Amino acid sequence: MTIPGSIVPPARLLMGPGPISAYPSVLTAMSAPLVGQYDPFMTATMNETQELYRQVWATTNDATVLVDGTSRAGIEAAIVSLIRPGDRVLVPVFGRFGHLLTEIAERAGAEVHKIETEWGKVFPASVIEEAIVRVKPTLLAVVQGDTSTTMLQPLDDLGAICAKHGVLFYTDATASLGGNAFEADAWGLDAATAGLQKCLGGPSGSSPITLSEKAVAVIRSRAKIEAGIREEGDPDAADFVRSNYFDLGMILDYWGPRRLNHHTEATSMLYGSRECARLLLAEGRDAVITRHEIAGAAMLAGVEALGLQVFGDVAHKMTNVVAVEIPEGVAGDAARGAMLDDFGIEIGTSFGPLHGRVWRIGTMGYNARKDTVLTTLAALESVLRRFGASVPAGGGVEAALDVYAGV
Repeated sequence: MTIPGSIVPPARLLMGPGPISAYPSVLTAMSAPLVGQYDPFMTATMNETQELYRQVWATTNDATVLVDGTSRAGIEAAIVSLIRPGDRVLVPVFGRFGHLLTEIAERAGAEVHKIETEWGKVFPASVIEEAIVRVKPTLLAVVQGDTSTTMLQPLDDLGAICAKHGVLFYTDATASLGGNAFEADAWGLDAATAGLQKCLGGPSGSSPITLSEKAVAVIRSRAKIEAGIREEGDPDAADFVRSNYFDLGMILDYWGPRRLNHHTEATSMLYGSRECARLLLAEGRDAVITRHEIAGAAMLAGVEALGLQVFGDVAHKMTNVVAVEIPEGVAGDAARGAMLDDFGIEIGTSFGPLHGRVWRIGTMGYNARKDTVLTTLAALESVLRRFGASVPAGGGVEAALDVYAGV
């Protein structure tokens, strides 16, 4: 066979729903030399990263670590470690990723109860509380920001509701953390997971997670797994975590002072994760959220000025992604292909009932910037016109500039 040359990716501006273009310093950090997993520098870096992510999550949780793997690895670790087979789990579904939480919980042996709402909407807290009273779940598992619909589920009232009814409260914040408000302690979260490839501005491959003392107690109650053997017919078999790699009890021991070997930490991803958090905190949590809000508002104004219909309840839209209806008569996939081929800009389609119906345009992380917003809108205007849509010349760019001029 012919041996290929070194990898040389094409220049791309990733303006879809994620992954996005990483901060340059994150990529630089990931090229730093490796050290051994128990090297003092390595363990010190792990400790630093934990403290940085406590600030990112707005928590004092000691159990704040990374799960090596994509954001789905963090989701699975949280769910399989917090529930036992037969436990009831309530999942409010308002997009594709609610269905993902459902599937993972079902695979873990849970009795899953779903409530669903129309894509493009979110749930009032009262509806979720009514379902909690009816279902009596062990765990409420809810997505904060679902990029398939671009909706942001309010979480601030749910912690008190869960505490009142004795329910563990978990959220997947993969698409929202860093670009939207998130207050783990103030909102009463027991567990939250995320990924780097959205607002945090890194590559996929590491999943920050934070766990309350209550969640850790539940995980520790299943510590029989550390004995290493499960007897056939053991009446307490349900207490065993079904995964070794995603057993948070073992992962916490690896990150904790005992440093019990569980896996070899993904060193380059640790460096990248640390840099994502460092950049966010150096700029300031509130400042980063504001930057996402402004970029998102500029993109929203721009697509509306181009005559595109925005999908969903804009009042509950994430700051960092907007979905627009593909104009009638425009070949959606071909137009996206033209954005990529002619301008090097990637925007997204969607899933399920929205596949082929909407485009999703992201403004997040490193790409939540004025120049990227304007460049994307200018390219989109050109492509729309070429595909037969009637759009005002320069309208999108001018509307976005007006937003920036007003801040």
